[in-house]
Amino acid sequence: MARLPDTEGTGDIAHRIRDRRGGALRPLDRMLLHSPQLADGWNSLLGAVRGRMELPADIRESVILRIAVLNRAPYEWTAHEPEARRAGIDDDQLAELRRPAPDLDERLRRVIAYTDAMTRDIHVPDELFDALRADFTDAELVELTATVAAYNMVSRFLVALDV
Repeated sequence: MARLPDTEGTGDIAHRIRDRRGGALRPLDRMLLHSPQLADGWNSLLGAVRGRMELPADIRESVILRIAVLNRAPYEWTAHEPEARRAGIDDDQLAELRRPAPDLDERLRRVIAYTDAMTRDIHVPDELFDALRADFTDAELVELTATVAAYNMVSRFLVALDV
């Protein structure tokens, strides 16, 4: 059970969140709406991360699921597993994302190493960042970094408030 009660989700901001979500608020949204202005900014940022970037969907969802594992955020995993499947991530890859040292293709292994470094250590070794340059454009590297940062924020919010 969450540490705070759900909110009703009324007003323009809740309406914008519903629009992005396809009509319904999720438990995360109901928690964020305790602070409508925060919820509005969150909705805008996460809407961009989820739907307006060049980063491939399978990479984005792999990053999100890996962060859910690292930060022990089961709500985040449950919310994103269907999206990951739609992005082409299969059962074997899902299982690998839960392992301490996932056995994935080289590109995804570097992405997961980057995610792990940003999440666990904050600092990313130069060699790891430089290796990603062969796989991604500068815009995609910024988007990858923002995705890792944003979903660490999401998972920490979820875990702290027991959503």
